[in-house]
Amino acid sequence: MAALVLTVAAAHSTLAAEPSASGLWQKVDEQTGKSVGWFLFTENDGTYQGMIAKMFLRPGDPPNQACSACKDDRKDQPLLGLPIVRDMKPNGLYYEGGNILDPRDGNIYSAMMTLSPDGQTLTVRGYLGIALFGRDETWYRLPETAYKDLDPIIIVHYLPGMTTASIKRKANQSTAKSSNIAR
Repeated sequence: MAALVLTVAAAHSTLAAEPSASGLWQKVDEQTGKSVGWFLFTENDGTYQGMIAKMFLRPGDPPNQACSACKDDRKDQPLLGLPIVRDMKPNGLYYEGGNILDPRDGNIYSAMMTLSPDGQTLTVRGYLGIALFGRDETWYRLPETAYKDLDPIIIVHYLPGMTTASIKRKANQSTAKSSNIAR
């Protein structure tokens, strides 16, 4: 009986330690190495969604872009805060059953995601029909200190339990921990 209790406790401990897609992710342009955008993933009732959390505009881009090409409830919604990944259901480090929107043309594709075992990279795949006919992008987890750089609209709408002050406090604590470790 004691062995069973230890086995169940070990399994629970392993499950609790498994990383999640929740958090802030960065997409980097493979050719330039510059950030294209940040995406915030949240969980609600067992499904995950990812929204545009920060945009890096190129020279000449209008500052308040909207999804004019979208064909669903996101039509004409501002790009900042726009949910582009919806309905992803986790199965360990693998997420499936959802979809991803390309806000440039309004097309919606089936999607799957794979989280690395260390929780630091997220491979996002959008596809038509079968997964073989798709494209992967690798996104990189941002540290907690990055939350302080988000627009307050994102914090209020998608992180209602967090205040700008608590995010800054958390960022300062993380920075202080990093400097103590470096010593």
